[in-house]
Amino acid sequence: MNTTFLLSLLYGLWGTIVLSLLTFAFGGLVGFVVALGRIAPFKSVELAARLYTQVVQGIPLLVLMGLAYFGPILLGYPAVPPLVAATIAMTVFASSYLGEIWYGCLISVAKPQWEAAECLGLTRWQRMTRVVLPQALRIATPPTVGFMVIIIKNTSVSSLVVGYAELSYNAKVINNATFQPFLYFGLAGLLYFAVCYPLSLQSRRLERKLNVAHR
Repeated sequence: MNTTFLLSLLYGLWGTIVLSLLTFAFGGLVGFVVALGRIAPFKSVELAARLYTQVVQGIPLLVLMGLAYFGPILLGYPAVPPLVAATIAMTVFASSYLGEIWYGCLISVAKPQWEAAECLGLTRWQRMTRVVLPQALRIATPPTVGFMVIIIKNTSVSSLVVGYAELSYNAKVINNATFQPFLYFGLAGLLYFAVCYPLSLQSRRLERKLNVAHR
């Protein structure tokens, strides 16, 4: 096995991890806003958040990648770097699903908890930060960790459109040079497994620990 090719796979793994972390950071931020928008007291805000979720979830990630990468060029702006385009597309994708996950966790908090906080005279901000969000966080942790696995695997789509050098892209380049698909795609699969399997275990462990799955 060529050491240079192995280092290239590890470099691609690093690219996958970087894109995954950026996606979760920005996608989580936007997703949190979307989740709060879904429970907003203003009908227009709730409708906008719901429409955003439905529209984005109805568009394939591959199309979002194409829009993020080729869109600025078609509008007359300079091309954005592959990592930027991939992060934008993955952020939009992840935010719609994380927003839906967290919205479900927020409304799963027992209604008497909301009513009790209101009876105590707490403001809406105080009700959310001191009563609702701590309980919703407990419920949301396992599915959020599980969704991180999906984010990591979906970073491979970025290589198909924007040419971002993540793990699957580097494996493809090496295979084109060596014609050894079972070896290098197999190694890429093992590297994906090495990253995703611990997260899957952690998700199931959190479900058991927090007793969310049996509530």
